[in-house]
Amino acid sequence: MTDTAQRVRGALRRELGGFLRAHRELVAPADVGLPRTPRRRTSGLRREEVAALSGVSVAWYTWLEQGRVDTSRQVLDAVARALRMDGAAREHALALAGFAPDGLSAPDGLHAPDARDASDSVAVNHQPLLDSWPTTPALLLGPALDLLAWNTAYATLWPDPAAIPPDRRNLLLLLTGDPHHQRLLPAWQPLAMDLYRHFRTRADRDPLSARFRELTSRLRAERPDLEEWWDCRSVGDFAPRTVELAVRDGELAHYGVTLLLTPEPRGGAVLAQTPARSR
Repeated sequence: MTDTAQRVRGALRRELGGFLRAHRELVAPADVGLPRTPRRRTSGLRREEVAALSGVSVAWYTWLEQGRVDTSRQVLDAVARALRMDGAAREHALALAGFAPDGLSAPDGLHAPDARDASDSVAVNHQPLLDSWPTTPALLLGPALDLLAWNTAYATLWPDPAAIPPDRRNLLLLLTGDPHHQRLLPAWQPLAMDLYRHFRTRADRDPLSARFRELTSRLRAERPDLEEWWDCRSVGDFAPRTVELAVRDGELAHYGVTLLLTPEPRGGAVLAQTPARSR
């Protein structure tokens, strides 16, 4: 195993440990049939309780949370059940342990930690698709939700990305910190939070990526009032939804928003906004 592969494997183990610990702290004793005693100092489960529910030793489970050991799929499934993980959280835990077949994790170290995505060539490859949708505003996003390409319909409806400084062309930065985007989408929080869950899923599975770390730090610095968002370990793929945009003079328009994953390694996604039919 190369040095890079060892670093990635170690980083993924630490991410898995932190993910398990966050879920343990969210599970109340009553959720698993345990009494809450007056002397209990934590609201979540203790490590020994998770170990007993999972059928493993306390020492081994402690090492798992500390990122010191690997695990089998069967044991991790048992831990996920003990922690009452939903389907998305369980899949994410398996990916961090190297078991998910979706290609988002890098347990073998094939991805260099500071490798830059070939964003220019990716944009060129996908621009014809975006341009083929004259009435559907669409964006090509990188893995960290950076704006790589867009069509005329998007630049007409939303603030034109070409007029935005390149270092701010990131969908999370714009939705959480740009007044123009927030005026167009007054109810921006649900969309931004779901996109952040999508972002966290990718960031956890690529723990040595400089871009993910840089953007996470910037989000914390620019919106410290959203600290609960940035500390949240909830993960999941983006769910299609309908949003209401304040397009002009108080007029409202409804768009169906869908995130289509691209096939490239460590690929991004196309965010398509389809005008909803009048009711």
